[in-house]
Formats: sequence, C-alpha cells, structure tokens
Amino acid sequence: VQLVEYGGGSVQAGGSLILSCEVSGYGYSSSCMGWFRQTPGKEREAVAAIDDDGTTKYAHSVKGRFTITKSKDNRKNTLYLEMNSLQPEDTAMYYCAAALGCPVRGGVMTLLASSWGQGTQVTVSA
Repeated sequence: VQLVEYGGGSVQAGGSLILSCEVSGYGYSSSCMGWFRQTPGKEREAVAAIDDDGTTKYAHSVKGRFTITKSKDNRKNTLYLEMNSLQPEDTAMYYCAAALGCPVRGGVMTLLASSWGQGTQVTVSA
C-alpha cells in the first residue's frame, strides 16, 4: 500500500485547507480509510474516517468543520479532507491511513491504521 498526502500549509485561524491523499495497492473499495493527526509529545488523534459504504465518522473536535470524502476513477483512488474554520489547536502533522477498521469506542472514533503516508504539515496561526 502506498499513500501520499498533499495540501498542507499555513493558514490563519478561520481559514480553510483541503488535504488530498493518493492511494494505491489497496482494496480501496472495501476498506475503511481515514485521517489522523499528531503533534510532538501528544498521542495520535483520529480525526475522520470513511467506511467502504461511504459512512463518515469524525472526532468531536472537528465535527462540523472537517469533511472527509473519497473518489475513485479508473486509474487513481483519492481521499480528501476538507478543513474549515481552522483553529490553532488544529496545528499538527496530518496522515492519511488505510485501516483495518474504524470503530467507535466509548463515543470516540478510532482508526486502526495499518498503513499511512509520510504526512503533511498543517499550521494554523492565531
């Protein structure tokens, strides 16, 4: 599996970014895909996931601001994360992931990531 993220950058609070992830070598049509983020010294946080049937799930911290979608054409599978109303606490390295599952445990979305990309940095200034 290969996953390559694009679209990170620096924005001011209230701004927007769209991340994309090109996926190859995976059973894209029958898998759970998602995004997680990580900052130094903190645990990885799953932020969004999309099941094979298109059902989406979000972390409480991003619900209503982030939207995950996916697309597939003959040659390429792509995962997207549209991020609106960004806040400084959204600053992190964002990773696209292929997951064994995306269960909700105790009301918290989790991402059982089996493969992920190199990450793309998102920085939000106040």
